[in-house]
Amino acid sequence: MLRNVNVGIVADWLVTFAGSEKVIAEFINLYPQSEIYSVVDFLSDESRHLFNDKKATTSFIQRLPRAKGSYQQYLPLMPLAIEQLDVTGHDIILSSSHAVAKGVLTGPDQLHISYVHSPIRYAWDFQHQYLREAGLTKCLKGKLARLFLHKIRLWDYRTANGVDHFIANSQFIARRIRKVYGRHADVIYPPVDVNNFTLQENKEDFYLTASRMVPYKRIDLIVEAFSQMPDKKLVVIGDGSEMAKIKAKAGSNVEILGYQPDDVMQDYMRRAKAFVFAAEEDFGITPVEAQACGTPVIAFGKGGALETIRPYGEQNPTGVFFAAQTVASLNEAVQHFEAVREAITPQNCRNNALRFSAERFKLEIDTFIKEKWLAFNNNKKVVY
Repeated sequence: MLRNVNVGIVADWLVTFAGSEKVIAEFINLYPQSEIYSVVDFLSDESRHLFNDKKATTSFIQRLPRAKGSYQQYLPLMPLAIEQLDVTGHDIILSSSHAVAKGVLTGPDQLHISYVHSPIRYAWDFQHQYLREAGLTKCLKGKLARLFLHKIRLWDYRTANGVDHFIANSQFIARRIRKVYGRHADVIYPPVDVNNFTLQENKEDFYLTASRMVPYKRIDLIVEAFSQMPDKKLVVIGDGSEMAKIKAKAGSNVEILGYQPDDVMQDYMRRAKAFVFAAEEDFGITPVEAQACGTPVIAFGKGGALETIRPYGEQNPTGVFFAAQTVASLNEAVQHFEAVREAITPQNCRNNALRFSAERFKLEIDTFIKEKWLAFNNNKKVVY
């Protein structure tokens, strides 16, 4: 830990406790005297406890109508909002960004390190998918959305210049940062609370998937695929906007439990024959949590999953991949898994998950910040 250094921590928005917030929690553990900044802060008291009960300094969006329940409707204002947060009193700025946090304004005597979960997905390579899923491909609203996304791309690219060092949460995101910003990013995998998940050797005869039911998670694909394999049981945990669509595709062998508390989900994770994951994620914490339980993963072979799962055919395998987001490809992967599952041991899965522990993250991020702060101060002493 650096002593006598004033640290400011910047978030996009603080509403739920997910991957980006877990990074912020570790920043706070490293720098307990730090201050937090965010576009909005509506964290529950339970989640705030994980932030050492700190409250964020927020932007004007916090006070706008319906901001708590519909903060994302103010996305067009967020670039302006993040720039109004005054962080000038800090020596080091640490931003945890998947949207606008990296755009906070800093000066030449401040070191800005941005931990990027992804450049703004829906503004860059996911734009066309986002517009299709939102029904914004042809109407006037669609044209306005395209104009807005064009403007936010210009802003996002420009504000990359205000970051001294990028950290990516995976090699996949490091490549995206290089493509979008033309900048190098070091890779430090995000913290996964693997100690909260226990190894179980004996598995039961069912598959599990768990996620928010939103389009890009492709729970509909998983349910449809298993409905075509009536001899294989699938348990689905999660809720969201796609619930009705997913229920309509479910066969009698598919059990949809809806939202479940963490202890229930962990119990199913420990007992499942395999965890099924069909999204293209930047990193993907849930497959790592499943492996921490000793549960193999059947995953779409793209994005962060390629870095967190060791496929059959490699040493100490922990799962299998399917090549396309199609029912046929997933069905083939399930059949392949059943043929090779004896070679994928629970202990190998657990050992692989330990590579992504919170303790490892804390050590790597602390070392990175110390090195960059030392170099930054040495550069300031150079006389031109």
